Amino acid sequence: MSRPTDFSLNIEGIERDELEVDVVIVGAGPAGLSTAIRLAQLCKERGEERAILVLEKGEYVGSHSLSGAVMDPRGITDLFPDFKDQGFPFEAEVTDDWVEYLTGGGSFKLPITPPPLRNHGNLIISVNRVTGWLRDRAEELGVDIYPGFAVASVRYAEDGRTVIGVQTRDAGIDKHGQKKPNFEPGMDVTAGVTVFAEGTRGSLAKGLIKKLGLDEGKNHQLYETGVKEIWEVTEEVGKQLEGKVIHTMGAPLGTSGYGGGWIYGLTKNRLSIGYVVGLDHTDPGLDPHSLFVSWKQHPAIQKHLTGGKVLRYGAKTIPGGGYFAMPRFVGDGFVLVGDSAGFVNMQRLKGVHLAIHSGMLAAEGIAEALAASDTSATGLKGYVERFEAGWGKTELYGVRNFRQSFQSGFLMGMVDTAVSQLNGGRGLKARRAATEDHLTTRKLSTGPTRLPTPKFDDAMSMDKLTDVYHSGSIHEEDQPAHLLVLDPTICVERCTTEYGNPCQHFCPAAVYEWGEQPAAGAASPLAINFSNCVHCKTCDIADPYENIEWTVPEGGGGPKYTDM
Repeated sequence: MSRPTDFSLNIEGIERDELEVDVVIVGAGPAGLSTAIRLAQLCKERGEERAILVLEKGEYVGSHSLSGAVMDPRGITDLFPDFKDQGFPFEAEVTDDWVEYLTGGGSFKLPITPPPLRNHGNLIISVNRVTGWLRDRAEELGVDIYPGFAVASVRYAEDGRTVIGVQTRDAGIDKHGQKKPNFEPGMDVTAGVTVFAEGTRGSLAKGLIKKLGLDEGKNHQLYETGVKEIWEVTEEVGKQLEGKVIHTMGAPLGTSGYGGGWIYGLTKNRLSIGYVVGLDHTDPGLDPHSLFVSWKQHPAIQKHLTGGKVLRYGAKTIPGGGYFAMPRFVGDGFVLVGDSAGFVNMQRLKGVHLAIHSGMLAAEGIAEALAASDTSATGLKGYVERFEAGWGKTELYGVRNFRQSFQSGFLMGMVDTAVSQLNGGRGLKARRAATEDHLTTRKLSTGPTRLPTPKFDDAMSMDKLTDVYHSGSIHEEDQPAHLLVLDPTICVERCTTEYGNPCQHFCPAAVYEWGEQPAAGAASPLAINFSNCVHCKTCDIADPYENIEWTVPEGGGGPKYTDM
């Protein structure tokens, strides 16, 4: 199926307010806010006045921000050398770390922590709280930040290639596409430079990359889905693990695919726990949430959680393809930063520092372009030049073949990773190719699903719906569904028999529900519970027919990732 490049749920042909700014930034995560902050700093140093606008689809800045997260402080140190003195929020400094291999019923600690997973000197953070802190710094510098403003589409000049701004999402449209009494049209924002900082698989950046061929000559991006909970644990466990970082390999995934778990010791007797699995796993029954629950039920993990309770839940995808999968991130009138541009070191399981770094480099390139009144790709090339000459390129190039090596099998990936430690990141091949995640799913005709299916309870092993409650996700239900099934007949006539409708498995929020018969008035047994959506984008990536399109709902909807 050939996927269109532009989707918008806005009503066409209506009058809209217009807003003109120098720079509009779509997304108030670490990358977008760092872009805004660094650009505002430069303008202040030069005595220039520039209108910088940040649009954020979440109800508040940070409400959609989720990560593990252990942060390398290098990025924030570049942006604010005195960040600790300024009250930068972090949970704990890492005091110890190790890797455990989980067997069927036991575990053992690796005698040596692999260099990429050594975290002494790093900070355990809540990216939700970090973005709130960055918001305050940006506003102090005069940046305008509009939370609750989802962006529906990219605006192009007549040449079809130059980005001239964006259009925000209409509010007050009912599920039939008609105006409600509270209808408010989205506005047209015109900008000299548009910064795409939407995070993983941004709905705008995805279309932009395809429309302009920004990924030509690049590897296919590879993605992982991470499922996370915050737990309040017993005082004994809390004191024992505060400041500790544990990564796990082995069960329940074993050697069948790429993935593993984490436990990060927070303050106040809390743990950040989670499980990540590559979406290039071949099993059509791949269920990241079920793997997470099975992992929690392992004795080595269960011992830390017994007597505790879950506080928060969330999920997100991660762009893990590395340097060779990064699209061209500069074009006429636009730049891409952070996860939208693939700034993630999957070998280290880190991206926040690179997101900040990319935002800073982009800001410096944008400042030059604005000063020269040239916001073409040529005028913005300073961003690319700085990246190629900086530590971000050095870090990402040093792990350039890491993630795709696991597509040759888990053991090959481990061997290649070991070799890469000795030859500067090359591994066994100079450049490995990559197969798109959705193309790796095998058909049911080759055999049934082999991944474990756990038993759920109301305490430690919550099912998806219970966990979604802990995400705080809420959407206005009388609006067009933001999850679009492009051709429903494929779901019924092909996917059911060929793959067993994997959407009901891979979604970590129970959005896609299959019944034996269509509900009353429905044409298909598929029910799309879009109000459950936690905005992880797994469905947009993993559907084997590329038949699901994730678009933005009305601004303010979605999860509330407090302290995540």
